[in-house]
Amino acid sequence: MPSVISVLASLLERTMARNERITRKCTQTLSKDARIRAFECHETLDMTTQAFLERIYRYVRVAPPIYVVAYIYIDRLCQINPEFRITTFNVHRLLITTIMVASKFVEDMNYRNSYFARVGGLMTKEMNELEVDFLFLMGFKLHVNVSIFDSYCRHLEREVSIGGGYHIERTLWSMCSKGMKANDSEKRDFKQLTHVIGCSSH
Repeated sequence: MPSVISVLASLLERTMARNERITRKCTQTLSKDARIRAFECHETLDMTTQAFLERIYRYVRVAPPIYVVAYIYIDRLCQINPEFRITTFNVHRLLITTIMVASKFVEDMNYRNSYFARVGGLMTKEMNELEVDFLFLMGFKLHVNVSIFDSYCRHLEREVSIGGGYHIERTLWSMCSKGMKANDSEKRDFKQLTHVIGCSSH
């Protein structure tokens, strides 16, 4: 399992714990923005953040850099929409959506939204709506250049270095070409797989 999954899960768990402490002290009502509320669930999913990320990796197999790009999107989303707070009630929907969008933006071949929906425990209609809501909340600002990617790799590594001493930047860069430029054999295997399970580029 790529180390970036443990790194990202650890950082998100810490962020959620901090946000929950803030929420308990805050009397502010929920956001009136319907697009933000769309990510909220009435009940929390009985699965840890790391287990959910591992599930996504197991069934979707996106390259490790995609998780970094997804985190960049999450951070950008929170900066653009200060009222948005990551909690146990929205983290799972947020992750499946950002990973799906990041995969579409970076990789040449992707599963359909319906497949991501099944992996994330959603209906296809919900997945489609979350994608649209996310894009509008982001103002369609999806571009990530190399320097930004590099800075976020360093940030992720620094944020969790005390707890686990992870070193992800070199791993990500060394795996980047493998994960984002599949060889001819891998492409043939992927086409066969997508044909069997009824998935293709969206």
